Amino acid sequence: MCSAVLCRGERKRRVTVVSTTTSALEQLSCQPLVLCRVGGPPPSPSLPPCCFPLLSLSAVQCWVASLPILSSLLPASSASGQAISITTTTTTTIREAGRRQPTIPFPFFLHRPRADADACSAPTSTLSHQPTASTMAAPTSFLPILFLLLANAARALNQDGVHLLNAKRALTVPPDALADWNASDATPCAWTGVTCDAATAAVTDLSLPNLNLAGSFPAAALCRLPRLRSVDLSTNYIGPDLDPAPAALARCAALQYLDLSMNSLVGPLPDALAHLPDLLYLRLDSNNFSGPIPDSFARFKKLQSLSLVYNLLGGDLPPFLGAVSTLRELNLSYNPFAPGPVPAALGGLSDLRVLWLAGCNLVGPIPPSLGRLTNLTDLDLSTNGLTGPIPPEITGLTSALQIELYNNSLTGPIPRGFGTLKELRAIDLAMNRLDGAIPEDLFHAPRLETAHLYSNKLTGPVPDSVATAPSLVELRIFANSLNGSLPADLGKNAPLVCLDVSDNAISGEIPPGVCDRGELEELLMLDNQLSGRIPEGLARCRRLRRVRLSNNRLAGDVPDAVWGLPHMSLLELNDNQLTGEISPVIAGAANLSKLVLSNNRLTGSIPSEIGSVSELYELSADGNLLSGPLPGSLGDLAELGRLVLRNNSLSGQLLRGIQSWRKLSELNLADNGFSGSIPPELGDLPVLNYLDLSGNELTGEVPMQLENLKLNEFNVSDNQLRGPLPPQYATETYRNSFLGNPGLCGGSEGRSRNRFAWTWMMRSIFISAGVILVAGVAWFYRRYRSFSRKSKLRADRSKWTLTSFHKLSFSEYEILDCLDEDNVIGSGASGKVYKAVLSNGEVVAVKKLWSSTAGKKPAGADSSFEAEVRTLGKIRHKNIVKLWCSCSCSCKECKLLVYEYMPNGSLGDVLHSGKAGLLDWATRYKVAVGAAEGLSYLHHDCVPAIVHRDVKSNNILLDADLSARVADFGVAKVVETQGGTGKSMSVIAGSCGYIAPEYAYTLRVNEKSDTYSFGVVLLELVTGKPPVDPEFGEKDLVKWVCSTMEEQKGVEHVVDSRLELDMAAFKEEIVRVLNIGLLCASSLPINRPAMRRVVKMLQEVRAVDRPDERVEGRLKP
Repeated sequence: MCSAVLCRGERKRRVTVVSTTTSALEQLSCQPLVLCRVGGPPPSPSLPPCCFPLLSLSAVQCWVASLPILSSLLPASSASGQAISITTTTTTTIREAGRRQPTIPFPFFLHRPRADADACSAPTSTLSHQPTASTMAAPTSFLPILFLLLANAARALNQDGVHLLNAKRALTVPPDALADWNASDATPCAWTGVTCDAATAAVTDLSLPNLNLAGSFPAAALCRLPRLRSVDLSTNYIGPDLDPAPAALARCAALQYLDLSMNSLVGPLPDALAHLPDLLYLRLDSNNFSGPIPDSFARFKKLQSLSLVYNLLGGDLPPFLGAVSTLRELNLSYNPFAPGPVPAALGGLSDLRVLWLAGCNLVGPIPPSLGRLTNLTDLDLSTNGLTGPIPPEITGLTSALQIELYNNSLTGPIPRGFGTLKELRAIDLAMNRLDGAIPEDLFHAPRLETAHLYSNKLTGPVPDSVATAPSLVELRIFANSLNGSLPADLGKNAPLVCLDVSDNAISGEIPPGVCDRGELEELLMLDNQLSGRIPEGLARCRRLRRVRLSNNRLAGDVPDAVWGLPHMSLLELNDNQLTGEISPVIAGAANLSKLVLSNNRLTGSIPSEIGSVSELYELSADGNLLSGPLPGSLGDLAELGRLVLRNNSLSGQLLRGIQSWRKLSELNLADNGFSGSIPPELGDLPVLNYLDLSGNELTGEVPMQLENLKLNEFNVSDNQLRGPLPPQYATETYRNSFLGNPGLCGGSEGRSRNRFAWTWMMRSIFISAGVILVAGVAWFYRRYRSFSRKSKLRADRSKWTLTSFHKLSFSEYEILDCLDEDNVIGSGASGKVYKAVLSNGEVVAVKKLWSSTAGKKPAGADSSFEAEVRTLGKIRHKNIVKLWCSCSCSCKECKLLVYEYMPNGSLGDVLHSGKAGLLDWATRYKVAVGAAEGLSYLHHDCVPAIVHRDVKSNNILLDADLSARVADFGVAKVVETQGGTGKSMSVIAGSCGYIAPEYAYTLRVNEKSDTYSFGVVLLELVTGKPPVDPEFGEKDLVKWVCSTMEEQKGVEHVVDSRLELDMAAFKEEIVRVLNIGLLCASSLPINRPAMRRVVKMLQEVRAVDRPDERVEGRLKP
């Protein structure tokens, strides 16, 4: 029989059109109206044989009501067994009893085909057949209704549209995405992301990037589109499966372009991809594919571009890819392949334009066969373990635009011949072990714009040809052993933007025309032997942003115009022999944030115009001959964080009215001629932790307001102060802070005697009561267990060395006495932590670093350790745990780091324990901002920048006020300098759940690694969940949050239930912090913001929500 199924909503009816048998039509889903001839097995579980859609769901409103009419219009007799079919047409002429009727357009024509014809053989064509009287026996009064009925069917969605709707149903789609995909349309050609063939309305292209689509790739639906050539679903959440239905992907026979980059696909690469006969471009970047590249990929016949960057692919980098002769682009960068060589077979890809194999664990030499790739424009073998010399054959890459070999272990000289590459724009050979001179011909390449040769062992002078390179924009050759003078014409012939020759032994003068083209933005020449004057020509560098000329032998006055360059953010001229005055022109340096003039011979007063430099964060001019009073305008600098004017001849009174200095952390005015009293306003500066006013002529009392400060360093010695000391400073710890002030009283000596007497009195009372006896026995028992260890420590005490970074009230011996197992409060990958209660009642935390288990330490490990620790000890920031000192023993591999003790433990302990009730949203937000500011300081304000390497909630400690203090910063690096392996190596990689995904294939960490880890911490603060948890299954916290949000469950499903009371007032704030966390935890490092930006975003969260809570440009605490 032939039957039709009509649907309205969830209602379903079956209508017999012409009955020839009694068999029932197979069950259909509530889809379009279909007309079928039943017979034989169905071609699929969803459709009977030979069915084709006639009506979309949106056009069914009149069908059910019209069904009796439709039935009456059909011939009553069908005894012949001939089936009635419905086919499409545009117009027809109805004849009845030989009388011609008007021509009426309507979409369907009822006819009786010949008995031997297959009613389904041509379902979309109109058979030319003269209808009989019986065919048209229906009353003509019903024909208008039939025409109206069938006209609705004319608007039915075509088959390609149906398949696209099926694909949409297979995905999780946000409500606002694909809203115009309407089933009532005749074709999908006007839908978002859909492109059709103009002649046939067949779908040819589907482009839906960055729409937050989720779910497995809908291959079963999309691959039913017979003419589909291009699919772009990049930057979504497609996953976990690429080919969920077996071999469904292989049916995309016409597919030429497939881009599923930046999704959530996992598992091995499907073999079915290689069975797509016309595939030209395959982009699967930034997913989580694992396993080896399948052997089937060698069978690609037409593939031109294969990009698999940033996945988790393993095994060997396959040589068989050299057999895919059509390849033009091969990008396998940043995958954790097994260590192995660059396949020499890749040199046979004669059409190859791009070869990116960065971060692929490649070892061994660069194969000379790569030199045969004469069509190659971009070669990137950076960030591997390649060794040996650069083969001369590489200079035969005649089409090369860019050659990147940086961050390897290449040795030998730079080969000659690069200058013959007429198309070469950029060459990067930095961070290797290359030696010898820079080839003269390197800069003969006529289009060379960028040359990075820094951090090698290059010697000799900078070649004169660098001055004649016509296109040179960026030259970075710092950290080598170059000598001689720079070419005199450097900068005259090229539009230089960046010139960095720092950390060499270059002598002579700065070329006078270095900025003749006016494009220069960075001039970095520090740590050389340059002499002469700063050239007047720098005044033409109106675009200069960074000038670093420190630690040279420059003399003479600084040109006036240099002081006021409008875009300059950093001017570093320290450690030279410069003379003259700071020019008032400095008022024009509107973007200047760091001015370092230390250790020169500058004279005159500090101009009042400096108060116009509103972005100034640091002013360091110590070790000069500056005189006169401090200008009052200094007090207007709200961004000022460091003011160091030590060792000058400044005079007058210290500034009052400094309430704007809310960010000042260091004030050093020592060894000048200041007089008057110490301003009480200093006690109101919230982040001041370094205050040195020693060596002046200050009088009066020490203000009691200074007790409000939490100072790491405090020194007012050698003045004329008098009166009592604030009680906080009347201790032995600060004894040296007040030397040379004979009028001061209330020192520590009397207090020490009183405390000593009180201690003995209390001890006598306890002894007489008998309590001390019991305690003493218990104490003796505990001490006895570690007697052997303590004996050894005492025997070696003379061999211990203490390096202090602050004023200490304890010795290394007190620290050693506290290294008892009963005092252990934590143990991690880098060491064990003890709580040490000292004799004066002070409490410190002692970290004992794990000893090296690698046998003999590398040469220079001790000096490297000391250098790293000295760097850590210089850190001064309110959100960073203070490192009091370090202790090391020459007799054994034992290193101790002594930190200030945080009474509330770590954020992780509080957040994931019963104490989480302490952390309401206001506190969590304060912790987030504080930790971000601490990391930002390490990344952006320390020179060199410090990478934490192990950011996690357990390394963010909470002080008595529940403010965040970043701890263990750089400890991984310290451990690494000892040559440690085993336990220590895990801390170098980070901690489980916090490790950035790229670490798996780069084995390197940087600032962006810290940003990822901090993003996880932000998600912890919002969700209250640890970074890994059985609740997540195989996911971590980042993926759990993403998948939960993708399922449109709402933010309430991820926010910590303990914040329920805060949700009403702070929901928008919580959501913003959640989004910042997800941004920080982006899978691609390039998408993660710098920590300085993260701080600003977090501050803006509350600034937007509560603008009234801002006080003088800062948020209320």
